[in-house]
Amino acid sequence: MLRLEKLVKTYKTGDQALKAVDLEVPSGQVLALIGPSGAGKSTLIRCINRLVEPSSGKVWLAETELTGLGQGALRRERRRMGMIFQEYALVERLTVMENVLSGRLGYVGFWRSLARRFPQKDVDEAFRLLDRVGLLHMADKRADELSGGQRQRVGICRALIQDPKLLLVDEPTASLDPKTSRQIMRLICELCEERGLAAIINIHDVALAQRFVQRVIGLRFGEIVYDGPPDGLSPDKLTEIYGEEDWEATIKKDDEAPVEAAE
Repeated sequence: MLRLEKLVKTYKTGDQALKAVDLEVPSGQVLALIGPSGAGKSTLIRCINRLVEPSSGKVWLAETELTGLGQGALRRERRRMGMIFQEYALVERLTVMENVLSGRLGYVGFWRSLARRFPQKDVDEAFRLLDRVGLLHMADKRADELSGGQRQRVGICRALIQDPKLLLVDEPTASLDPKTSRQIMRLICELCEERGLAAIINIHDVALAQRFVQRVIGLRFGEIVYDGPPDGLSPDKLTEIYGEEDWEATIKKDDEAPVEAAE
């Protein structure tokens, strides 16, 4: 589904954020990117949709090489990649519904988008998505009236209304409390399963990643140092990824009680 070949990103300062990264993500798989700050996690996600231009290497989405596309073709391919941001990236003065429908801007003409005139099928889908994430009753509220968890749910709806094949998720729980973080991670994973979506989630919380995803990629200094199942993250592996520390309290225990259902 997604394939990275020898992906390199070197900034003008000479700092190399990614060092010849090879990675394949099949359809329907949800994986977590973990690693210390500066490991290259956000850079990797942004190189996939070319919000950051790779220095070399290739990115393939299905049979399309994204790194070889001009701007027009890239805009069309970005429809297939939904992005969920850490700081939500909502337009504060717009309503919840208007923010969700902004995910369809790549599909409607300039004048219709300027007038916010979307096809009825798009409006209907926005209502269905808001209902699915528990925000149907807030469709007409302004974004600046929402809590952090509610804003992130709006961001999820905005990404999904694109009808993507891949979700790129950048630290979706960084600004949320522990309970809301679990609910958001559960919601993302449930929606990916329902829709057969692949997803790459950049996340700092190791235990949260272990609890919800199918596969973990550990980055350190721009290189993959771990690629495997969540239960393979032993203290030794976490030391290899992050450095020396007492990791016993960080790792999810097999006998931990199930977490509460999403609200």
